[in-house]
Amino acid sequence: MSDDRLIVAMDVPNAVQGLQLAEQLGDAVSFYKIGLGMLTGGGLALANELKHEMGKRIFLDMKLFDISATVEKAVRGLAQFDLDFLTVHGDPSVVEAAKQGAAGKDMKILAVTILTSLDRQDLDAALIKDGDVQDLVLERASRAFAAGADGVIASPHEAALIRALPEAAGRLIVTPGVRPAGADLGDQKRVATPASAIANGADHIVVGRPVWQAKDPSAAAQDILNEIKNT
Repeated sequence: MSDDRLIVAMDVPNAVQGLQLAEQLGDAVSFYKIGLGMLTGGGLALANELKHEMGKRIFLDMKLFDISATVEKAVRGLAQFDLDFLTVHGDPSVVEAAKQGAAGKDMKILAVTILTSLDRQDLDAALIKDGDVQDLVLERASRAFAAGADGVIASPHEAALIRALPEAAGRLIVTPGVRPAGADLGDQKRVATPASAIANGADHIVVGRPVWQAKDPSAAAQDILNEIKNT
């Protein structure tokens, strides 16, 4: 099985295309992310097929945010599928509720710090408190860990700082916003190469468009795997 530090984001329109991509990538990729964009296109069915029929690991990227009772109920329902990772927003009450919903299951709860598509200007527009983005990410990560999060989602720029936190010991750091050298940044603003992200302390990197939009997705994935293997 492939190096599962690479998680390929299944940001394709529907489960049919997702299954085709998984078949193209074959044994080269063992870990997939399925997010909100795929949810109405058969995302949960695809997650189950990839997990239980093809033996893949699954990261369900739902970024749940609601009152505690609703989050707990939603996570309890999702946990029955025996998937590997689930994201929630990093507010302590949300994390605590998610952990309660996942009790007794192996599914890891990952807390979103600040989306990698946002910068300080975006945070100002959303009325998020003043401060450097990295400082806010560190504060949110620390509070999420204290609330019981199994790991956090953060950009590669903050991975090393989070890894240095005492409370990060034994916790996961998963970094989206990863782009191979020369790749189009798309809507990402805080990015790094696969090698840099791993070197900065990430346990897993998430890569989508540079793989599934490539002329040869399998070759693109293999290039990334070779890069992180040599880090």
